[in-house]
Amino acid sequence: MAIIAVAGGTGNVGRAIVEAILAAGKHEVKILSRKPNPDLEAEIGAPIVPVDYSDVDAVVKALEDHNIDTVISGIAMHSGDGSDLSEIELIRAADRSKTTKRMVSSDWGVPLNDALIGTVPSVIHKINAKKELQKTKDLEYTVFLVGNFMDYYGFPVVKSYLARTPLVFWLDVANNAAAIPGSGNQHVLFTHTTDVARFVAASMDLPKWEPETFIFGDRLTWNEFLHLAEEAKGTKFKVAYDSREKLERGEITELPGQIPLYPFFPKPAQDAIGAAFGLWCEDGVFDHKPAKFLNETFPEIKPLTAKALLEKAWKKSS
Repeated sequence: MAIIAVAGGTGNVGRAIVEAILAAGKHEVKILSRKPNPDLEAEIGAPIVPVDYSDVDAVVKALEDHNIDTVISGIAMHSGDGSDLSEIELIRAADRSKTTKRMVSSDWGVPLNDALIGTVPSVIHKINAKKELQKTKDLEYTVFLVGNFMDYYGFPVVKSYLARTPLVFWLDVANNAAAIPGSGNQHVLFTHTTDVARFVAASMDLPKWEPETFIFGDRLTWNEFLHLAEEAKGTKFKVAYDSREKLERGEITELPGQIPLYPFFPKPAQDAIGAAFGLWCEDGVFDHKPAKFLNETFPEIKPLTAKALLEKAWKKSS
């Protein structure tokens, strides 16, 4: 039995991972967090260890004091202010810790390269983390590459710990609207965070990790996803197609579900992110084709499909 620390394990993908490891019952789990939270600790069922990520010595001590074998990072990597300190420092602490042998760095996305730097804020942080991992001496590491989170299209019915206010890009299921990037005919990989978490939990028992671990729940085009959503809701959506030229100008068609988010996520920022990811969809960035998916190693894990998600969340009972 290993002792696993999940950084950022109180919310988002981190909390899903904590729950999956606890459910598997094979390993002990502790949560690394910036502050204590006894109520949440009791709710989750795992101890919270307060840490100051900027103090590498203190993080090393915390890892060693709690005999942490494996660190899984769910730290947010989308900061727009240029600060990726927490992930970098956590990697350094894990490498220095005498008890820590393995680390899952925070990625949860797609394979990245330098050409994508500047398209969305998280890219540079993830690339910097990758470079930091390559400097480590004795740390075995991996990142999980999962495509696009499926959770956003099942809110609020299908359980998810992603941000309580969901992002609305391309498919606004609640409002029967869509703004499809490009032709909508390029394939995209989708994975729900509960399935990401189940694969991560299962991977704790693998004897060896590769630097990149690939998983997916479903693979379909935006046109196919749209059709499934219309079928689940029993109605036709109002659909726009955003051309490559429009996306390259940083513009997207406004969806009704985006408007309530403007006080927290201003329209210019939503447009920029949506346009960039729309181009990623058109260019096949979300449809990576590795030599092997982890799905083959764990065929007993049956991921949620987009059809099942949409029907559970939106199909009206007859």
